[in-house]
Amino acid sequence: MTKRLYMEILPRLSLLALPVLLVSCSLVGPDYVKPDTNVPAQWAYAQNANVSVSQEDISAWWRQLGDDTLSSLIDDTLKASPDLRLAQAKLREARARLDLTKGNLLPTLSASVDASRSRGSAEIGSGSTNNLFKAGFDVSWEADVFGGIRRGVEAAENDLAASQADLYNTHVSLAAETALNYVLLRSSQSRLAIAMNNLQTQTETLQITEWREQAGLATAVEVEQARTNMEQTRASIPLLNSSAAEAENRLAILLGEPPASLRERLQQSAGLPQLPGQVAAGIPAETLRQRPDIRAAEFRLIAETARVGQQTAELYPSFTLGGNFGWQALTLGALGNSGTVASALLAGVSQTVFDGGRIRSQINIQNAIQEQALVTYEKTILTALEEVENALASYGNNRQRQDSLRRAAVSAENAAVLARQRFESGLIDFQSVLDTERTRLTVEDSLASSEADGLSSLITLYKSLGGGWTEDSSINQNQDTTTSVESTKP
Repeated sequence: MTKRLYMEILPRLSLLALPVLLVSCSLVGPDYVKPDTNVPAQWAYAQNANVSVSQEDISAWWRQLGDDTLSSLIDDTLKASPDLRLAQAKLREARARLDLTKGNLLPTLSASVDASRSRGSAEIGSGSTNNLFKAGFDVSWEADVFGGIRRGVEAAENDLAASQADLYNTHVSLAAETALNYVLLRSSQSRLAIAMNNLQTQTETLQITEWREQAGLATAVEVEQARTNMEQTRASIPLLNSSAAEAENRLAILLGEPPASLRERLQQSAGLPQLPGQVAAGIPAETLRQRPDIRAAEFRLIAETARVGQQTAELYPSFTLGGNFGWQALTLGALGNSGTVASALLAGVSQTVFDGGRIRSQINIQNAIQEQALVTYEKTILTALEEVENALASYGNNRQRQDSLRRAAVSAENAAVLARQRFESGLIDFQSVLDTERTRLTVEDSLASSEADGLSSLITLYKSLGGGWTEDSSINQNQDTTTSVESTKP
């Protein structure tokens, strides 16, 4: 008896195990292999910039600048910026697409209940009325024998990982853009203060010149020259006010607020943030791991490689299993009895015999798309290396320029004071006074601009190094948008 039961059950178990064995077959299409990249061992301009190559935490680099207002602005930007909300929405879309793709691996089960009532013709039949009640389940499943669906899931997982990296890259860009606009605002305010101070001095010089003209010690030409010098300085003030207003409005937009909403918060000049005593740039290999745009480009390369296999699977047969189970009865009360059970099991194999080369063309298209993703990945690496080297060169050169301009500013101030004293004593002509005052304004303005340029180069350096995010960076205040990304890691 046991042997007979065993012989009846064994074929059925074998039939049920067949789809599982088929699905466990190897995936068609290429597996991802990380491309070789030609990355230098050290930064070429790190020594000229007096930057160490040690690795430091740059996830919140702006706190090293010692400016509480800047830190609060960046923190607010990373919570409410429209760009951040857009990146979060794209991440949620990628997560939903992954869930949709994973659903293709599972069977589809549907339930239905039907009731019908029919009456036959008395002329050709009995003329009786018949009822028919049905209830049951339908199931269908495509066995992923050659891995086309699993390759689609692999692609969707890496699309999600790329969207996560894009979100991190948004953090990097927003922090840098906020800091750059803040430096522009403070620089404009500083240069405005320098212009106002020089305007006051030049106004006093004009008054002295007018008094000397009245006393017969100066000419009308000298008076007009003094007025010209003063009005030229006055003319620079509206431009500096415009520059400050544009930076202030841009900061408001970055925070997701209307223009001019930060006037009260930023109107009082607080000077430029201070450069940190030490800056660490790490090594190129660390930068490639840190920059989220490189991570995103590689995740997209992995996804497009997986899609080559997804398209290749179309060349192979597809296996489908289906069936239904339910009850059929003439009365509602009888529905569910053992005698009303009806069932069917279906299995099918389909294979494209001729399609005019469309499947091969789709594979060729996807191969080209995968190659484009590879070139984009390689170009992103080269661009990252270029940005870091440019930022290091700019930072180092600005430090040298600032040292020279600071010494020049001291000399220009001394020369202006001496020239004015000697002119009032009648020892030199008025042209020397004009020249020294004009030189002092130019040097002081250049120094203020250079200090801002130095900070901007440092901010650009931190951005190019990929600073401004961590793996656990907050995605949103809502719990439904903060999940980890499970994907193929580069």
